[in-house]
Amino acid sequence: MSRIGKVPIPLTSDVKIALKVDQVDIKGPKGKMSHAIPRGIGVENDDKHLTVTRKDDSKEQRALHGLVRSLLANAVEGVTKGFSKQLEIHGVGYRAQVKGNAVNFSLGYTHPIDFPIPEGIDIKVEGNKVMVSGYDRQKVGQISADIRALRKPDVYKLKGIRYVGEQLRKKAGKSGVK
Repeated sequence: MSRIGKVPIPLTSDVKIALKVDQVDIKGPKGKMSHAIPRGIGVENDDKHLTVTRKDDSKEQRALHGLVRSLLANAVEGVTKGFSKQLEIHGVGYRAQVKGNAVNFSLGYTHPIDFPIPEGIDIKVEGNKVMVSGYDRQKVGQISADIRALRKPDVYKLKGIRYVGEQLRKKAGKSGVK
């Protein structure tokens, strides 16, 4: 049995679960998500726990068992608590500000960059910190990675956008010809 797959997912009273043949709908105070369930994987719901089962011990079923359980656990946590990532902007003149339904970045290029805020994601800017939050863990991580890719951290000057707590080791530049 899968170590991850056999652990039941605890449910709170404000989470509503709707089980269908090949889909699970999860609704909570932060939002609503649905996940497709692969063939051979079963989901059972009592009022306090969500349990994922599999029909046999084939390699594919064992892999899907843990995956589906993790995805459902992330969905339950997302609709109750939500997820967030923080990024820092380092560099002289580098800044960001929220304008309407987009974030305007000034990152040393010849033009400002307007990054549209997708539905279900909330972006806040305080000083040189950018906070990305939402109920979908995958979407929060992808949007954070997309923002970081606008100006990746430079290991020679230590400028750019990086995650809070991300460590960079400064590289030495070219040494002159002697």
